[in-house]
Amino acid sequence: NNIYNDMNYSIALAIACFAGIGLTAHARSVIPPASVDSVAPVCTASSHACTDCSTQDFSNTANRRALTTRPFSHFDAGITLGTTGVGIEVSTPLGRSWVLRGGFDFWPHFHHDMTFPVTVGENSGLSDEEQQSRFNKMADMLYNVTGYKVDNQVVMEGVPKMYNFKLLVDFKPLRNKAWHVTAGFYWGNATIATAENAKEDMTSLFSVGMYNHLWQAAANSEPYATINGQDLYLPAEVEDKLLENGRMSIRMGYYKHDITDQDGNVIHQKGEAYNMEPDENSMVSAKMKVNAFKPYLGIGYMGTLSKKYPKWKMGFDLGALFWGGTPSLKTHDGTDLINDITDVRHSLKKYVDLAKALKVCPVLNFRVTKTL
Repeated sequence: NNIYNDMNYSIALAIACFAGIGLTAHARSVIPPASVDSVAPVCTASSHACTDCSTQDFSNTANRRALTTRPFSHFDAGITLGTTGVGIEVSTPLGRSWVLRGGFDFWPHFHHDMTFPVTVGENSGLSDEEQQSRFNKMADMLYNVTGYKVDNQVVMEGVPKMYNFKLLVDFKPLRNKAWHVTAGFYWGNATIATAENAKEDMTSLFSVGMYNHLWQAAANSEPYATINGQDLYLPAEVEDKLLENGRMSIRMGYYKHDITDQDGNVIHQKGEAYNMEPDENSMVSAKMKVNAFKPYLGIGYMGTLSKKYPKWKMGFDLGALFWGGTPSLKTHDGTDLINDITDVRHSLKKYVDLAKALKVCPVLNFRVTKTL
């Protein structure tokens, strides 16, 4: 019975040691030397873990930190969502306090419609009803002369188109290694948004272009067409109506300063109305541009999603993308609606006002990653 009890005692002692419990015990004198050897390597009475176990334990905090902070010791893959769009990224440690990140972000393409009225001549002093009456009169005249109809408004479809590759470095100055300061750059396309007329409006814009061609011929006392060497002129009453009412266009605003050509000659004076007309392809369009290379500076946080899933992390980045100051928004004729035009009208006004305020692109991105 004594031998049986002593064996049970030895087994309990070994289990307590491997469980990491500091156990103070003494071998009983009745245990034969061979039995003591059979229990080895049992920890002696101390507060330390078993020597053989501790030398093989790579799951403790110090060893785990050493393994996970070696340069390029592992990689995390993740997705991002925020003001720079939807993105993917891969990151890897460069040391205990440094992380290298690379990825690709893009704005999803969607259409936003903006409506602009087509006007005739100068609008100064005319009410909306008077302007509409003038337009209807000249539209009817155009239809009688050419057989083409023109609508009193044009729809332009705006589409965001920004995409960027990015290379960032995180520095984690705090002890918990959760908060970080980030520097790096984004590099991508310079044209971040476009707008052009809807396809349904091309016929109407063609009619606007034809009307202005007839007006120009009347203003210069020139034939509006030449067929088989024979010059064709508009009837005098038609020319008079054209000259009386003016050109068809989309009133966008007023020039905020003098506009000069390459030779320095003033072609548009400050305060003059800017009326956008369709190009030779019966199109109206605009492009918003910034720098292709965009430095980034910001802060962020990244923490474990839960103790149960330590490989999953969630966090955010907050900073600024320096894209070269105020963006430009140039129409197909080269006029910059942001930097050259004031009192921009219609549904475009709020976007112009917003772009003027964005000297830098604000960045707020949320991230979810997993250690591979």
